[in-house]
Amino acid sequence: MDYLVNLSTLPPDTQSPERMAQAGITIRRALPPELRLIIGWVGDHFSQGWASETTVAMTRQPPTCFIATRNQELVGFACHEATARGFFGPTGVAEEMRGLGVGRALLFASLTDMKAMGYAYAVIGDVGPSEFYEKAVGAMPIPNSAPGIYAGMLKL
Repeated sequence: MDYLVNLSTLPPDTQSPERMAQAGITIRRALPPELRLIIGWVGDHFSQGWASETTVAMTRQPPTCFIATRNQELVGFACHEATARGFFGPTGVAEEMRGLGVGRALLFASLTDMKAMGYAYAVIGDVGPSEFYEKAVGAMPIPNSAPGIYAGMLKL
């Protein structure tokens, strides 16, 4: 099922900057020269399908992919404008970094960027952890959205 986020009511992210600083994590927009490194990491840690979507986000100008780094190493990513306009995702955090707020910080970076692009709403396609999105940004299920944009997709 897909979820909808009202970007006009998106609260300011007051938690992430301090939490990320304390953990030594930087959240920033990815740079085009990092494309191969990021795509490889996403494919290795998640899936080739997500790596393909991330490739699209990385080739936009400016890239619509945000990354989390720690000690000059990639530990998470979040994309938007990959599979469809107005869509958030894919996104993922390295297993050993989960629970530190990295996913939340990446989510806010992407949604704030979408709001700056002029979107009033963001769609989170094929939501996995729905409770996370509901709590973090007030996401709501979109009725009749399953199977959604990924219906009939070829499998690797």
